[in-house]
Amino acid sequence: MIIYKSLIEKYKKYLTVSNKTPIISLNEGNTPLIFAKNLSEKLGFNGEVYLKFEGMNPTGSFKDRGMTMAVSKAIENGSKAIICASTGNTSASASAYAAKAQIRCIVLIPKGKIAVGKLSQAVMHGAEVLEIDGNFDDALYIVRELSNKYPLTLVNSINPYRIEGQKTAAYEICENLGQAPDYQFMPVGNAGNITAYWKGYKDYNKMESSKYYLPKMMGFQASGAAPIVEGHIIKKPETIATAIRIGNPTSWKTAEEVRDDSKGVIDKVTDEEILKAYKIVAATEGIFCEPASAVSIAGFIKYIKQDYFKNSNSIKVVCILTGHGLKDPDIAIAKATSIIKVKSNINEITKTIGF
Repeated sequence: MIIYKSLIEKYKKYLTVSNKTPIISLNEGNTPLIFAKNLSEKLGFNGEVYLKFEGMNPTGSFKDRGMTMAVSKAIENGSKAIICASTGNTSASASAYAAKAQIRCIVLIPKGKIAVGKLSQAVMHGAEVLEIDGNFDDALYIVRELSNKYPLTLVNSINPYRIEGQKTAAYEICENLGQAPDYQFMPVGNAGNITAYWKGYKDYNKMESSKYYLPKMMGFQASGAAPIVEGHIIKKPETIATAIRIGNPTSWKTAEEVRDDSKGVIDKVTDEEILKAYKIVAATEGIFCEPASAVSIAGFIKYIKQDYFKNSNSIKVVCILTGHGLKDPDIAIAKATSIIKVKSNINEITKTIGF
């Protein structure tokens, strides 16, 4: 019988843990890297495209990679409560790992700006959810202040252990491909994840083999919430991609460093482009991701249209799908083709479906 090791156990030599670190795990990580043959053909891309589907983590998003580290280290340091600001996925992950550790979880969410699927997870896991009359950036400011004054461990991506855990996705990609990709496309919200992946690729390059060269990191924000692209804070960010509806990213500076160091980009895509990509990846590859995840596909499509890839034959591209589509099903239902209503009659159904 094979028992899967926790992410911390598997990559212990790369992480800031010791034998004294209690491992709080839900068997996160080990998510599929899916060859997207149909998507490649539809887009006319001759290289290899892979989708790293982080929606297959225990709570349905990439946040679990960082949360296992953040909560394990919190317990090691004697913490009895964690706190976070969230647009959804962080709250779902933090509450689940807090439940596993049997400690308190306090969550601040922006009013009316969190997907129901994500909020339901936090509530079911027993988090104490407080809705503020402000946006994510306001919530983040408050939880930072509270964690500085009271015995509350902050588990947003400001927490360095979050980045430590999230970088392991880059290790898995290198292991699955046998090399690093040439390009990695991904969403950018609070910008901790692009920072983590870059750290992971650099770690692997240094510690494993020179064949794990460094990819160009291609980060994308939603056009209504693109402070890094625009070069200034967005006071009222708006986008259908709720997970990246952030106007003042915590890891803004490091994201710019990643862009420059990797010779990549941080660009933006419109909500229309996001929705198109959201539908394409579901229809061509059978993968239902949340709208914010589709930002990576939207960015990839945008750059194909710009003829960015001069010779794509030997290129390997990885698009990061950060969360499962069931996190935010309202968008899918609202944008779906209308359901056809028919009578419970075989002849009518046969005629309707064209047989």
